[in-house]
Amino acid sequence: MKRLLIIGAGGFGRELLGWSHDIPSNLRDWTVGGFLDANQAALDGYQIDLPILGDPMTITPSENDVLTCAIGNPKAKLRIVKALKRRGGRFISIIHPTAVVGPFCRLGEGCIICPSVVITTNVTIGDFVTVNVAATVGHDAVVGEGCTISAHADITGAAFLGKSVFVGSHASILPKASVGDYAIVGAGSVVLRKVRAGATVMGVPAKQIAGFDFSENDHALS
Repeated sequence: MKRLLIIGAGGFGRELLGWSHDIPSNLRDWTVGGFLDANQAALDGYQIDLPILGDPMTITPSENDVLTCAIGNPKAKLRIVKALKRRGGRFISIIHPTAVVGPFCRLGEGCIICPSVVITTNVTIGDFVTVNVAATVGHDAVVGEGCTISAHADITGAAFLGKSVFVGSHASILPKASVGDYAIVGAGSVVLRKVRAGATVMGVPAKQIAGFDFSENDHALS
C-alpha cells in the first residue's frame, strides 16, 4: 500500500483529507500518511492525528510515496509540484466519488476533482488543476495547467482557461470566452469575452482592476 502525502495543511488540505476517506478502499492503492507544509504548526488546534512530515520545498519523497497538492494559489502550486517532481515526486489525481466526469474528457496528472463537480463531455483539463465543490465545466472547455476553479464556479461550453488561472467562487466564464495565463477572476464575476494574461478582473460584467494579487505566502489557500 502506498503512502499518500497531502501538500498543504491549511483549510483545503484538511478538506481533502476528509474527502479522501470517501474513496472506497477497493478503488485506491494508498492510505493517507500525513502532510507536507513549511508551517509545522498548521494543524495545531485541529483534531487530526496525522503528522506534518516536512517542508515540500526540501523533502525528498520515498519510492512508496504518492502526492497530491492542496494549495489554491496557482503560481505557488506549480512551483511546489515542479520542485517535487525534480526530486522524484509522483502525483496522483483525487476524484471524489460524487463527481461526474463525462465521456471523452481528458484529465492531466495530479488533478483534484472535489465533491459534486460536473465535467460534462469533451473537456480537456491540464496537469495539477483543482476543481472545487459543485463547480461545473461544460462541453469542449479547455482548462490549462495549474488552474484553480473555486466552489460553485461555472466554466461553460468551449470556454478557455490558460495556465495558472484562478477562478473565484460563483464566477462564470461564458461560452467561448477566454482567460489568459495567470489571470485572476474574482468571486461572483462574469467573464463575457476575454481576459488578458496576468489581469485581475471582477464584477458583472468582469472588468480589470489594479492592485490585487495573492498573498506572497506560498501556502495561501482558497
